[in-house]
Amino acid sequence: MFAEVIENISSIDATAWDACAGTAHPFTRHAFLGALEESGCVGQKTGWLPQHIVVYSGTKKQNIVGIMPFYLKDHSHGEYVFDWAWAEAYNRAGLKYYPKLLCAIPFTPVNGARLIVKPGTYDSQEIRQVLLDKVFKLADDLNVSSVHWLFTTEQDNSFLSHAEITRRSGSQFHWRNKNYESFNDFLTDMSHKKRKNIRRERRRITDAGIKYIAISNDQIEAQHTDEMFNFYTRTIQRYGAQQYLNREFFERITSDMPESVLFLFAKCENVFLAGGLFYIGDSALYGRYWGANNDYHSLHFETCYYQPIEHCINNGLKLFEAGAQGEHKLARGLLPIKTYSYHWLNDPRFMSAVEQYTKEENSHIDRYTEQLGAHSPFRADKDK
Repeated sequence: MFAEVIENISSIDATAWDACAGTAHPFTRHAFLGALEESGCVGQKTGWLPQHIVVYSGTKKQNIVGIMPFYLKDHSHGEYVFDWAWAEAYNRAGLKYYPKLLCAIPFTPVNGARLIVKPGTYDSQEIRQVLLDKVFKLADDLNVSSVHWLFTTEQDNSFLSHAEITRRSGSQFHWRNKNYESFNDFLTDMSHKKRKNIRRERRRITDAGIKYIAISNDQIEAQHTDEMFNFYTRTIQRYGAQQYLNREFFERITSDMPESVLFLFAKCENVFLAGGLFYIGDSALYGRYWGANNDYHSLHFETCYYQPIEHCINNGLKLFEAGAQGEHKLARGLLPIKTYSYHWLNDPRFMSAVEQYTKEENSHIDRYTEQLGAHSPFRADKDK
């Protein structure tokens, strides 16, 4: 068994990669990561240099049994787990924080496997250890300041927690499907006040004559991709955010993995008013970007929460992740959950300081999620 570093995912057979990554999670698929690289959204020019780690079962490059999406970075943009203060502390000490190594999905704050082992492989822990050993060998070869794993799963957490790597907590809001038969069935679980408010917001949309269409798979046409890209860039421009994705990326995901892409468009009199980009997993829906032509009352809530929740109910999806942050999601039926990341710094002094910082931060996150949970929008007689 041995590992190597791959600087271009196109050099790895897509079928062999996906045999490890599986289909449950669209963001670790070869097509998604490849779309980022081939479109130029990820690469040396954007400060995301691929350093994917691949583990083979034998002494030859044949059977791939482990993978890790991995990047060498010269900044901290597009990560959603913020370490700018750490970089500044390094700078004040006369040290270089960049480059650093990062195990994450670019521009995607979604939980998912990071130390990925091919399903059915009996020596999974050994494979994870080979992945980890290769990480630290690469860190030493490149003389980086640190290594980071973002939005890890419970399985990753269990393994990394035994490797003397600091854990950091965060929070998001997720919706879970309790086998609802309809959106109204979901609303019956809500408190009277929250249920009334949601119905009022949805009524504003229908009274305005706005209707929604769901576009996925072979229904996707060039017009839909163009409309969604335009909505995405409009939101970027409106809020002065950094544009990470280009038109080619949108074209590639809709051509290379259309079964994992969902567009939800709001239309009135055959005019596109708003759109949301979502990704479909085996049992979950992931919200990523949205945009609108103008400000319409409750349009954001309908496009980003109510329509995707209804889509999950109608299609038997068990989980809806609506993206990072947003306490306003709580009133719409999305409950707070904790997210995790792991961090290793090569300077013992900074590692000690980060351990203390994350310990205090984790306690704050624990209190924060507990306080939010006490304000659940669901009826007290219903399980949360």
